[in-house]
Amino acid sequence: MKFKDIIGNESTKNLLRLMIDNDRIPHAILLTGPQGIGKLAMARAAAQYLHCEHRTGGEPCGKCPSCLQHQSFNHADTFFSFPVIKGKSNSKPTSDDYIAEWKHFLTENPIENYQKWLKELNNENAQPQIYASESANIITKMSYASYTAKYKVLILWLPEKMNEECANKLLKIIEEPFPDSIFIMVSDNPKEILPTIYSRLQIIEMKKLSTDDVATYLERTYNLSHQDAIAVAAPANGNIITAQETIALDGENKEFFENFVSLMRLAYARNLKALKAWAENINNFKREKIKRFMQYLARMVRENYIYNMRQPALNYLNSAEEQFSMRFAPFINDGNAERMMTEIEKAERDITGNANGKIVLFDFAIKITILIKR
Repeated sequence: MKFKDIIGNESTKNLLRLMIDNDRIPHAILLTGPQGIGKLAMARAAAQYLHCEHRTGGEPCGKCPSCLQHQSFNHADTFFSFPVIKGKSNSKPTSDDYIAEWKHFLTENPIENYQKWLKELNNENAQPQIYASESANIITKMSYASYTAKYKVLILWLPEKMNEECANKLLKIIEEPFPDSIFIMVSDNPKEILPTIYSRLQIIEMKKLSTDDVATYLERTYNLSHQDAIAVAAPANGNIITAQETIALDGENKEFFENFVSLMRLAYARNLKALKAWAENINNFKREKIKRFMQYLARMVRENYIYNMRQPALNYLNSAEEQFSMRFAPFINDGNAERMMTEIEKAERDITGNANGKIVLFDFAIKITILIKR
């Protein structure tokens, strides 16, 4: 992992480079900040840069034996610790029991995603921890002399998941580390870290990504056009994971768009028979999907209302949505936009409350028929 592979947070990259280049890196660092910004990737890049034999232009070279070992997750002086579940091998689990799953997780998810880690553990209802048994494993590894590099590095993901016994056992080695040991911890919720541990860490706070940062990542990773990338990035609020989940639901979004277009065209034509069939079709969605569809409708009403202002910077429509909105937007105006939003919210609330879906959705469609020509 290179720094250049990570979007945004240039100040954090520069700080880590400076610390490492001057050999003044603290023995215990905590990288923290919002989810979906690549904190674990930053920790990996820092470890690779620290061990690289030929740093070039503020980046690990990517070619020396140390870099190649980092890229295959096999560096002899780099260790990982992360939350796991009991039951795979014994009642005293450690990260080593799940190292194959961990390597696959990192390979498939450059931006760490806790929900995907639960899937990797094959138990999405689990509550993984870093157990007391892990502390003994860490102390043993960090007590050995470094093998190929000047420093051993432990990357500990989610220290807030350490149970109290584990944290207390690690306290001494964090407070008085071996001189060749570096701890890089990565946290989503630093307030949940045991205070005695937290107080001994040097905090480096990473920032939320901008919409342009997230869009750049999506363009680079998914080969999206800039317009489509911005349309996905804007509602993600700086969280790449949220943006990725939106792309994963791309087929659903296309379905929602088609049903939005159908609703508006049928409502304009006042085709009640077809609207009844439309309502029955939407009712065939599962309840959570209907709620997501209603939220999509709200977004499209809002975006079309804004489209009339002729301020492109305020709009986040993908190319297909914008093509439709070029002609449709004037039908969403001061006379009906607020009422439409109210009807959408009411329908979603009724669906959530287990009301008869067919009746709620057909009634909603009729209300849109009345409002669309205002």
